[in-house]
Amino acid sequence: MPRIKLFDREEVLEKAMKLFWKQGFYATSIQDLVNDLGINRASIYDTYGDKRELFLQAFRLYRKTSLDELKTFLYSHSSIKEGFLNLFLLVVDEGIKDTEKKGCFVVNATTELASDDEMIFKIVKENRIVFEELFYDHLSLGVERKEIDLNKDLKAIASFLFTFNNGLKVMLKTGASRDELKKSVHLALSVLD
Repeated sequence: MPRIKLFDREEVLEKAMKLFWKQGFYATSIQDLVNDLGINRASIYDTYGDKRELFLQAFRLYRKTSLDELKTFLYSHSSIKEGFLNLFLLVVDEGIKDTEKKGCFVVNATTELASDDEMIFKIVKENRIVFEELFYDHLSLGVERKEIDLNKDLKAIASFLFTFNNGLKVMLKTGASRDELKKSVHLALSVLD
């Protein structure tokens, strides 16, 4: 008779995501996962596979959640410029409130794993493309609404804004102040003027 799982698969995956996000892949042991997730090793292996597979599933969940939240956030603003301004200010405010200095899971995985792990490299490259396309689509809407000059190189601006967004997240981990980051945000967004 098959064993019945006495835990919520998605809830446990979200806990794993938070642990990997906070500690990274290498610093998180299977025992850390057992302790934090509240399930035994056999259940981890049976449900999620090995540590790397669990990490990949957690990473996928983070990326999907982040993308969904970003789409909702950007498109909730009537002004394209205001949407980007509020996005970057939100990144700054959330980073300052993040007492654990977790930063961004994708940025963390990129710096920890992408140079040594071909699959992670491919995933973070795909992530960049997806986010740049979202930014490009949002900028294109700004052109349609005559909020952004149609002669602007939207692909280059989308790439720049993605790079800036990730750079903000790194700077927050180094203790940069809200005031200096706000100045950087306003300067970066001058590309839309």
